[in-house]
Amino acid sequence: MTVNLEAVAPFLAGHGRLLDQRRFELLHGNGRAEEVLAAVAAYRNPDGGYGWGLEPDLRAPESQPGGALHAFEVFADVAPVTTPHAARLCDWLESVSFPDGGLPFAFPVADPTACAPFWTGADPTVFSLQSTAFVTSAAWRVAEHDPAVAAHPWLARATETCLRAIRDIEEMPHAIELSFAIHLLDAAYDRYPEADELLAKLGKFLPENGIVPVQGGSEGEALRPLDFSPVPGPSRRLFTAEAIEADLTRLEQGQQPDGGWTVDFASFSPAAALEWRGYVTVGAISKLRANSRLG
Repeated sequence: MTVNLEAVAPFLAGHGRLLDQRRFELLHGNGRAEEVLAAVAAYRNPDGGYGWGLEPDLRAPESQPGGALHAFEVFADVAPVTTPHAARLCDWLESVSFPDGGLPFAFPVADPTACAPFWTGADPTVFSLQSTAFVTSAAWRVAEHDPAVAAHPWLARATETCLRAIRDIEEMPHAIELSFAIHLLDAAYDRYPEADELLAKLGKFLPENGIVPVQGGSEGEALRPLDFSPVPGPSRRLFTAEAIEADLTRLEQGQQPDGGWTVDFASFSPAAALEWRGYVTVGAISKLRANSRLG
């Protein structure tokens, strides 16, 4: 094993948010779900949504789909513990979504300081498969242990809207949109019979090595097999065993001398640059453990 777990906590102390420190403690077996939930509560708004930089490149306080994604990720982390704030987040999503449950890429922000332009320049009147899929896929992960989320009417409507949009895909989508569409089909696979057929459809856009460049991204920015299929599940059949093994080895060897992992995309503020490293470091440990590469 090449990962130095003892170096992760010191790295997060100097580079990570309190939230990611708490997430790592829980993942490492010496933290409590209540501490993780208390950390994410700092990003919650009175409307039930999440903002305040929970999405590191969207520093604005307003509740956003990007904030909802990260909040649901935390609610999935703490399983089997549940929180009423997960269903309240679904309530917020229902209140701001289009009638069919779909979401725009982002909602307007009053102050764009330190925010990525792709967030602040989004059209709030246009449906985004990417944002709707990333929120619904994360919500389905929470629904696996939270009956209130599983039964929420917004989740069913939003999922059906994403499935219709995926059916209509005829050309190679943007890499990030493709990844979240696959995440959704993976997460909802057991509930929607057509997910199998749609996974096969999206798999045709993946090269044999599973590496897809991010159009418009930084030099060398790409999504890799574990970005599309981070944990064993239905989507794994889209990749060869060799591609998954190679990516696990890459991830395992990606720990830097300071104890953390890096990203290959641009950040839009000094705070985000630090926070993304903390976030992906926790993500790397989580993926390696889920794929039996860590004890």
